[in-house]
Amino acid sequence: MRRWLALLVLGLWPLGLAAQSVGGPLDEGVIQSPVLVIEFERVFAESDFGQRIMAEIEAEGAALSQENRRIETELADEERRLTQQRATLAAKDFKALAEAFDEKVQRLRREQDAKARAVSARPDEARRQMAITVQPVLQEVMQEARAAVILERRSVFVAISAIDVTELVTQRINAQIGDGSDLDDPDSAQPTQP
Repeated sequence: MRRWLALLVLGLWPLGLAAQSVGGPLDEGVIQSPVLVIEFERVFAESDFGQRIMAEIEAEGAALSQENRRIETELADEERRLTQQRATLAAKDFKALAEAFDEKVQRLRREQDAKARAVSARPDEARRQMAITVQPVLQEVMQEARAAVILERRSVFVAISAIDVTELVTQRINAQIGDGSDLDDPDSAQPTQP
């Protein structure tokens, strides 16, 4: 039994060497496999494109926090002034001012909550935008590998590391698309050829 296994391994060994010495995609480091895997979160986090988008989102979040603090300070000052006026105003006049102030606070809270939800939704929107934008890069890698499918690494129970194209795709995105800041419409984005 061992002899058959040894003969089989020795018999297949030249095929593996021959496949690796053939020119073309294998010389560029793209494995030939009908199935490839990718860690899209890692591509997003490590690519210039994803890093630019996340920096923009962080800047938006910081600006919103600063705006919230400014509004909070202004409302506290307004409430203090309103409280001071209470002693000099008629009850119905004060009540009208207090109700107007309360409505203003509620309106501002709704507006700021809507802005916060929009900023919170941006990372998911950015991932969708990136997935659309990098389709040509993924298709190029698939063609070179003669792959039929690229699966998300998290959905694969076990796979050899050779079919993981995360790093290759990240490099290609950086080379062909860069940070994506010059792309107007992700649906019409075409990466430049190297």
